Formats: sequence, structure tokens, C-alpha cells
Amino acid sequence: MTKENFNVTGMSCSACSARVEKAVGKIVGAENVSVNLLTNSMQVKFDEATVSAAQIVDAVINAGYGASPKKISAQIKTPERTIDGEIDAMKFRLKWSIIFLLPTIYIAMHNLLPLATPQIVTELFDGRANAVTFAFAQFLLILPIMYLNRKYYVNGFKTLLAGAPNMDSLVGLGSMSAAMFGAFALIRIGQGLGTGNFQLVDEYSRNLYFESAGMIVTLITVGKFFEARAKGKTSQAVEKLMNLAPKTATVLRGNVEVTIPVEELIIGDEVIVKPGESFAADGVIVDGSTTVDESAITGESLPVEKIIGSNVTSGTINQSGCVKFRAVKVGGETTISKIIALVEEASASKAPIAKTADKVAGVFVPAVIVISIVAGSFWLINGAGVEFAFSIAVSILVISCPCALGLATPVAIMVGTGKGAENGILIKSGEALETAHAIDTVVVDKTGTLTEGKPFVTNIITCSVDEQTLIEIAATLENRSEHPLAQAVTTFATDKKISPRSAENFQAVFGKGVRGVIDGVECFAGNENFLSELGFKLDGLHEKIQSLAAEGKTPIIFARGEKILGIIAAADVEKKNSAQAVAEFKNLGIDVIMLTGDNERTAQAVANRLGIEKIVAGVLPEHKAREIERLQAQGRKVAMIGDGINDAPALAKADVGIAIGAGTDVAIESADAILVRNDLLDAVSAIKLSRAVMTNIKQNLFWAFFYNVICIPLAAGIFYPTFGLKLSPMIGAAAMSMSSLCVVMNALRLRMFKVNRSITSDETPRNVEVRVENLQTEIFKEAIQMQTTLKIEGMMCKHCQKHVHDALAKMDGVTDVEVSLENNSATVTATREISLDDFAKVIDDAGYELVR
Repeated sequence: MTKENFNVTGMSCSACSARVEKAVGKIVGAENVSVNLLTNSMQVKFDEATVSAAQIVDAVINAGYGASPKKISAQIKTPERTIDGEIDAMKFRLKWSIIFLLPTIYIAMHNLLPLATPQIVTELFDGRANAVTFAFAQFLLILPIMYLNRKYYVNGFKTLLAGAPNMDSLVGLGSMSAAMFGAFALIRIGQGLGTGNFQLVDEYSRNLYFESAGMIVTLITVGKFFEARAKGKTSQAVEKLMNLAPKTATVLRGNVEVTIPVEELIIGDEVIVKPGESFAADGVIVDGSTTVDESAITGESLPVEKIIGSNVTSGTINQSGCVKFRAVKVGGETTISKIIALVEEASASKAPIAKTADKVAGVFVPAVIVISIVAGSFWLINGAGVEFAFSIAVSILVISCPCALGLATPVAIMVGTGKGAENGILIKSGEALETAHAIDTVVVDKTGTLTEGKPFVTNIITCSVDEQTLIEIAATLENRSEHPLAQAVTTFATDKKISPRSAENFQAVFGKGVRGVIDGVECFAGNENFLSELGFKLDGLHEKIQSLAAEGKTPIIFARGEKILGIIAAADVEKKNSAQAVAEFKNLGIDVIMLTGDNERTAQAVANRLGIEKIVAGVLPEHKAREIERLQAQGRKVAMIGDGINDAPALAKADVGIAIGAGTDVAIESADAILVRNDLLDAVSAIKLSRAVMTNIKQNLFWAFFYNVICIPLAAGIFYPTFGLKLSPMIGAAAMSMSSLCVVMNALRLRMFKVNRSITSDETPRNVEVRVENLQTEIFKEAIQMQTTLKIEGMMCKHCQKHVHDALAKMDGVTDVEVSLENNSATVTATREISLDDFAKVIDDAGYELVR
């Protein structure tokens, strides 16, 4: 199955989109057909082995509309503002329609105006003798109006004859009926004058309806013009993104700077970016440093510092220094290209709630035509004049247009997804946007989502030295280690502006710790077991070590020589916004559950700090999706928030999967929404945005339905016998135009939606509080005696025996040596563990050989 987008032309209301969906949906092999009236586009999922894109296009054409495949460009180009062309065309039609309409109205109604009528007007148009001139002048003036707005007649009657009437059918029928009635009246006036039947002349002179014929299409065009201008604002978010990307890039080719179009960039190109210019691709800085404005992509207002090795994103703006970066992703693979494609697809998608509106619209227009005929016939049968019955029928036709119904959903979705994109919240589809508003349970992965995903120093506990000395020795020992805990210590020392010294004989003991010689004294760092094995008695620290572990922290114990220096604890700390995000979810009435593969003690410690009441710990990656299923089986609507590969199945299984933007591509592909800024508060904003959009859609649908429920009976004359209320076709046309405009303007209110922002300072890099304690106690190594028996070759006499004894006795920590010439062996007693390699070196230097 493949998914393809198509451009669809000729649609004017939701009845059109319903007609196109129905036509394509009948094709064997085509499914998930979604037609968007706002963007004049269609998404179809189809089996290429069964049906081709050409067959889909033919089905649309046979339904009375135009279609063509729409390929997403691999390059970033300036958007083609087709809406601008539509607006210009409407402006032209509207201007000339008004120019011809005003004299038509003046001729028809000059006697009703509270102004003195010029004599020439009276001489030309007033009185029975001028009845034909009066009617024929109006007829001539509306012909240009009807020609300028001929699309209503051409499209309307074409779809009517195809058995699928739409908005144009209603407008075309109403306007054409008024014009034809006027033409008929003109003939009857001529007959009356010819036969001397002045009563006939007077009757039809008062009921020409030529001005209504011109007014209907002109007012509809006024509404469409303002509607198009408003609709043009809905896509501004995407256009801003597209306009961010530069059209050219300065690259180094053979050590020469060359300016090329961005389409010619290839992976590996070295691109030079000067202050004020945009990055043309995703890449890595290889020379220089700068600050970059990433607000358009991430929504983050503060500039971000970039140095050699930093990643840069296409479309972001270089603010200060001149830098050179190596292109890693170009063309359609860049971040900004993917964001644009994702937002365009989401804007063109259809939410499930729209299907109800489309179904209604599919039968609405035929029903309106029937109501119009029945109402007109009813009044005619019950003794009303022909002009009264005709006015009723035409008013129903032009006031009942389902434009507002068709626009209610897509404009809100387009504005909502665009607003999300402006703030780094990328929602992939209208369906996801709708589903998110019903979420009642949020499952959040711990590592990398609630927490930073790497350890930071959280506690400094000194025993026999001051804080600076402990940090200095810790940084010196850990400086050569690549363990994440070691990096946490060295990063902390750097932040404190404490530089490490040099360490000799560095040795990493797997799973335990490290050791090395600093200023001639051996130093150690490691876990409780490692230091105990070295002979340190840690009973006085055991309770503190257990307390730190209970808080989800990892304690590292440091010692120098015979003395414990202190403890440095590190932990994967919570992001600065996590607690606020959890509180915001609770305020929305959403349960928060933390899901993690960590042990329950660590998970509970994090949950307690964040205010999370429910945790599921010790979950294997393959079982995360099972936990989502379990919650869904309880009837919950579940959102999953995660960032890793092991989160992908759970993201896909959840009702709404939300991927942290800094996570893996696999997680992002599996998700329904992506948080570019890597901020959990944006997940709160995504759900709030969904609720705002759904509220807006429901408001739009309510007013669209309510408008028709009120206006159709009013136009049918139900209130005329009692209250004397009756709508003219002109007022009906104006009301219809206003209804569509109101729906679009209501949707545009979503542009004022405010995303959640952190209550903490932006200058705070992370939520790490380092606690410093002094235990005011000294802990020493226990006096231990270790005996090692060595087999030695090459000893021949007493002198040899003495050489070996003296060499071994000089070793650090050795307290006693007994050498046996008979057994060619030596028994060494020491206060520390000495490796065979150290023994071998000493014996070899003495001129003998250690047998291993």
C-alpha cells in the first residue's frame, strides 16, 4: 500500500468534498480517502498493484472536478501561494461586479432612496412608458456580472446534472432563476405595453429581480473574498518555516568558496555561514563558534551557543560568529524539510469529527433544492403571488449553502497544527489532534524523558578533608575514566573551576572503581565493595551509603593512602520542567504513570520528587507496549511519551504517541506527535492545544448547523403569516457569506493560543541541587596481613637467597620475607595486595625469574 497526495480543483463546499471522497472510495484497492476542502487536496492510501494514480485522477474528473498528483518536493522552495492567485482573481471579479451592480441597484430602487432623483433618470426610467427601458437597462447591466461570476453557473449546473449538487448549484440556481424571472418579466412588460394591459406592466415592473440576480453572486463573491483572505492566514506557520531556508549556500570546493543553489548541496560539503545567514542543511560545526537563533524550529527564544562538534539545524539563523559546518543531511532529509512536510500533511488530513459533517453535507444540498421547490409550491398553491413564491424559493437556495459546514473542521485543524509547529509541537494528523483531547492517562518513560538521561553530581560528603580537596582528588582520579559517573564528577569539577592534577599508575577495576598514584600516594575511588576489599572499614558510612541509594543515587567513595576522604553521589536527575509538567497534567485531570526499566527503589525516589503517584518499574523494553494495552483494556485513553528505540512499540500502541524530539528516529517515526524542544511541558501544551481545537471545531459545527436550522425556516416564510418576516434573496446571500466568514474567523482565534512555558529561570541549565555535608569523622584502612608464596628460578647460593630477600623486602607494604633455597621459593607478608606483575618486575631486576 502507498499513500499519495492529490490536488483537487473545482470544490466549493463540503458537498463537493463528500462527492469526491465517495467517487474515489468506490475504486477497488483505494482506501482511507480524505479530501480537504480548505487545502483543495486529497490523501489516498491505495494498492499500486490494483489501482494507479491515473485511475484515481480519472475518478475525480468523472465526478465533475479536476485532479492531479501532488508530489512533496525533496528541496525547500518558496511556497506557491495559490491562495494569492485566487484572492487576486476574486478581487478583480468583485471590483467589476460592484461597478456594474451599483447602477443596477440605483435604477431598480432610486425611487426608494431619500435623495432627489435627477431629471435624466426620471425621463429615462420612470413611468409606464419607460417600463421596457427600466427593465432592459437592468438586464444589460447584470450580464457582465453574471459573466464575471460564471463559475457558479458552470460548476453548479455541471454538478447538478451529474447528480451531485453543491454550493455552486444553489447559488447558480438562485441567481439564474432570478435573472430568468426578470427576462420573463421583461417579455410580459412588452406584451402589456403592446396590448394596452397596463396592470400587467405595473405588476412585472415591480418584480423584476434583476438586481437580486446580480446581488446574489456579488455578495457570495464578497464572502468568498474575505474567506479566502482569512484562509490565507491559516497557512502562515508553514510559509514562515519555508521562507527561513536560504536559497543559496557558500561551500568550499577545492579550497575555493563557491555560491551554489541549496538544491546542489551534497552530504559532506563544507558550508560557510556568516552572521545573519541561515544554515542551509543539518550538519556539524567544524570551524568557529557562534550563537544560533533556533526559535523558528524549537520555539525557544534564547540563542544557543555552538562550538566545534555542535550540531546545527537547517533553517536556524547564525547570530554572531562566522562558522564552517559539514553537511550531514541535505534536501528533503533536513529537519526543516521534514517539519514542513509533516505539518502540510497534518493540515491536509481530516479529523474523524469531520466525517459526520461531510455525510450531512452530502445529502444537504439535494434536500435544500427539494425544500426550495416544496416551499415555493406551497405558497403558490395557497394563493401567494408568483413573485412572492419565487422569492421564497430563491431565498432558500442562496441562504442554505453548506460552506460553513465544510470549513468548520479543516480551518481549525490547519490553524491548530500550524500553531503547534510554531512552538516546536509537531502533530502528524488531524486524527491525532482530535484523539489527544480525550486523553485521561499519560504514561511517561523515565530515562531521557522525565530525567536528563545522564548522571549529575548531587551530593558531596566530606570526612577528613575540605570540599575542594575532595573534588580535586576525585577529578584527578576520574579524569582518565570514560564511565558516565566519572564524567559527572569531572563535569562538576569543571563547573566549580577546579582543575585535575596528574595521576600515575592509573588502573580501572571493572565493576568496582579506579586507583592511581597522586603526589606519590595511592588513591582509590569506587563502590562500597571495592573499598572494603582494600581493607577500609566502612561501618560508619554504611547508613549514609544506603540512604543515598534509597534516593536513587549512586555513591562513589574516595580514599587516599590509609584514609577515607569522602563520598560523591551522582544520579540521573529530573529535567527542570518535569515536576511542573506533572502538576499541569494533574490540573487537566490526567493520571500520570511513570514507566521504567529501573529498579523500584530508584523509580520510587524519582516519582516522589516529581509528585508521581503511580509507577511501573522493572519493565523490559518488549513489555512496555503490553502495559499500554493493559491500561487501554481498562477503558482508558492513553498517551505514551518516550524517546528511545525501546519506546517505539509503546508509542505506536498508545492512542497518542508523543516522542521527545531529541530521541531516536525510530521513536519519532512511531509517534503521532513530536516535541522538538525536548521539553515535557510541550506535551501538556499539545493536549491543551487539542482541547482548544476540538472546542473550536464544535463551536464552528454548532453555528453552521444552528445557522441553517434558523435561516431555512425563516427563508421559507414560516414566520411571515404571524410576524411578517420574510428574507429577500439578497439578504439570504449576504447571510450565507457571513456564516462562512464567521467560521473562518472563529478558527483564526486559535492563533492566540499560548503554549506552556517553564516557571523556572531559563538561565538554570538543569534541576540539580548539590547537597554538601561534613561527617567530621576519620575512617582508616584496617591493618591487614596478606601472605603470598612465590616460586623463583635461578637461586644457586646464600648470596642469591640474600639478593632476593632484600629486593622483596624493599617493596611498599611488605612487612616480612622468608626465602627458601631448598624449595626455590619466597613467602611474602604485606599490608596490601601486590600483583604478580609487580613481584615479577622486582625479581627480574634482581637477576632471577618468577615462575607463574
